[in-house]
Amino acid sequence: MADLTLHQIDCVPEGLLDIEARDLHTLLPGPTLLHLPGRETRPLFVSVLLHGNEVTGLQAVQRLLRKYRAAPLPRSLSVFFGNVAAAAAGMRRLDGQPDYNRVWPGTDHPDCPEVRLMRQVWEIMRRRRVFASIDVHNNTGRNPHYACVNKLERPFLHLAALFGHLVVYFLRPRGVQSLAFAELCPAVTLECGRPGVERGAVHAADFIDTCLHLRQVPDKPIGRGAIDLFHTVAQVRIPDDIRFSFHDESADLVLRGDLDHLNFTKLPPGVAWGEVHTERMPVQVVDEEGREVTGRYFAVEDSRLIQCQRVMPSMLTLDARVIRQDCLCYLMERLDETDP
Repeated sequence: MADLTLHQIDCVPEGLLDIEARDLHTLLPGPTLLHLPGRETRPLFVSVLLHGNEVTGLQAVQRLLRKYRAAPLPRSLSVFFGNVAAAAAGMRRLDGQPDYNRVWPGTDHPDCPEVRLMRQVWEIMRRRRVFASIDVHNNTGRNPHYACVNKLERPFLHLAALFGHLVVYFLRPRGVQSLAFAELCPAVTLECGRPGVERGAVHAADFIDTCLHLRQVPDKPIGRGAIDLFHTVAQVRIPDDIRFSFHDESADLVLRGDLDHLNFTKLPPGVAWGEVHTERMPVQVVDEEGREVTGRYFAVEDSRLIQCQRVMPSMLTLDARVIRQDCLCYLMERLDETDP
């Protein structure tokens, strides 16, 4: 059983800067919060490995701390190493575990040890007067690097713009880290492409370093054209009792093999996502208010799953386990106004 005691440490353990995510459990017995001092006292908070197979956050922190091995940090830094047990197995989460990025304050998940653990981390950082929050993730499909925000306020958008021009605003799912920390400080989620790619770790480390050097997060209008801002309007899931595949023609839903090439692509109505071999609608779509809106976005025509209106998907993946543990994708629309 995974250790759900929160461990707090105030120095970098020997070997942390070079260890692989799969071996991290040999240094950290479970979820661990590392506090390091810096010249500016209000800490930057960084969470990594909320999903155990998304290793770029750990690699970015290692790269950053190697840089400051013999020099003081510009600002205090608190790093939360999340699902160490799942990282040991190379999995997003272990069977029987809740998703570590769905159980933060504000979650609709039933009370459990993980919910109480994340509340403890949040309370600690609230008392420390957290300066800004960064949650580092990967995705398994073809996606560009982008930042996510949960408030359309100037400091949030400025923080996201420091990572890149693609910014996604979302309010669901509940219980994610950035939504919880948005009540305390400017907060972003970084999506750094596929795990294990050096470019992702370099990009995330450079961004964290930039944030450590900020005296304050800018609170001024974002210039038009500075970012491409999208709004996640719905989540697409495949019900548990629907059999799906990318190659098994006997499945209820046979998804197209190039599905993840559709990420961040403006798709017109009529695009087919797969073949349907059941009388039921094989997907379920829920909007940001929690309402089922499947018929607004999908229909079955001539045994094909057809998209009904123009949308832009994100986080499409060919990894069936990730689809089961999370969702098929999110649907986005462009937000024209970028000057709050």
